[in-house]
Amino acid sequence: MFKKEKIKDLHYSVNGLIPADQLQAAADEILLEYGKKVKMAGFRQGKVPLTILRQKYNASAYGEAIDKLMNQDLNAYVADKKIRLAGAPKADLAGWEIGKDAEYSLEFDILPTLPAIDLEKITVTKKIADLDEQEVETALENIRKSRSTAEKQDEKYQAANGDVAVIDFKGFVGDTAFEGGEAKKHHLILGSGAFIPGFEDQIIGHKIGDKFDVNVKFPADYHAANLAGQDARFAVEIHEIRKHILPELNDELAKTVGQESVDALKQHIRNILTEQYADAAQREMRNELLDVLADKVKLDLPETLVAQEYEMAKSEFDRNHSHCHDEKCEHKWDEKQERKDAERRVKLGLILAEWGTQNQVEVSRDDLQQAIWAEAARYPDPKQVFEFYNKNQNALAMLRGMLFERKALDAMLTHVKTKEKKVKADDLFKQASVR
Repeated sequence: MFKKEKIKDLHYSVNGLIPADQLQAAADEILLEYGKKVKMAGFRQGKVPLTILRQKYNASAYGEAIDKLMNQDLNAYVADKKIRLAGAPKADLAGWEIGKDAEYSLEFDILPTLPAIDLEKITVTKKIADLDEQEVETALENIRKSRSTAEKQDEKYQAANGDVAVIDFKGFVGDTAFEGGEAKKHHLILGSGAFIPGFEDQIIGHKIGDKFDVNVKFPADYHAANLAGQDARFAVEIHEIRKHILPELNDELAKTVGQESVDALKQHIRNILTEQYADAAQREMRNELLDVLADKVKLDLPETLVAQEYEMAKSEFDRNHSHCHDEKCEHKWDEKQERKDAERRVKLGLILAEWGTQNQVEVSRDDLQQAIWAEAARYPDPKQVFEFYNKNQNALAMLRGMLFERKALDAMLTHVKTKEKKVKADDLFKQASVR
């Protein structure tokens, strides 16, 4: 057991001593284990004398022995005090030499005890939105567009918004052609906003075979600094115009998306939208409950965890803004605010972890698989997502932690009071996407 201890809030500093004979005995045990596997000239495997093993491996064995005995002391101390570590302890053995008693110190933070939370005294708002039938019509139109065919038009046809124009273009600033401003037989969807503002509008109304100039001004924030804010001229020639022909909205179209009829397809869309409304409302309630917990629950925070969270956020910020060296950069690191945000994240993480554990919240294998499937569905090659999680246990652990917190929040929400509030569907999704 430790001979000295100093405790301040959640921070512990303790001092211990390992007698030299006890340390040597522990090191010898480790050396004997080495001896069972090591191969050394002149000796059969497993028959190398301890004195020889000491000459070659003593320093390494002592290091393992010290770690083992310090951990034994620490585990006994933690069990006796009924405390839980917030992270790996910091050890100091300054001045120790082989053959002498090992005097050491350990510094560590412990996890706080979660106070009782009376969830029944908390009220959150459940936002309710009536299903907007226009969203059903928009979804049906998107299905028609996704199954449209682009048919070539004749020389008399004038390009319209939504058409595909197959064009050659070459860009000039003044009389000088600029790099990256030329292409042949480029397929441009008019109205897509893929080109500089004003470019696509000037294609509309032209016919196949037309050769003309398009005059535009590059945005002031354009990614190429040499073109930002510059007036430019593009010499354009149209080779083809293709008009999207939408299929009829009928039962045959419905069957292409797995529904028996148009009515069944409409109901399927309504069901999906209703589920999306419910998910958005649930996200809002989670966010509101998090705000209440962050504000109302009083909890001391381990500095170790806050510092780790802060440094992780700083590293991510630096990585995402490594290209930005100008003092006028829009995003700047606000040390004071980021510290508060780190404290909030640590606090909420501790609350959810402790409450969830106390209330038997679990993340099942099915929960993990469903989350991975949902993420994989967002990518062109889902297989890469599965391979990523199979090979990256840290990422899988982070995903499990996120799911645990969400399940803990949802479990908490079954205990709070709710008040309903009618909102428009657009407002519901705007609010749900803020955080």
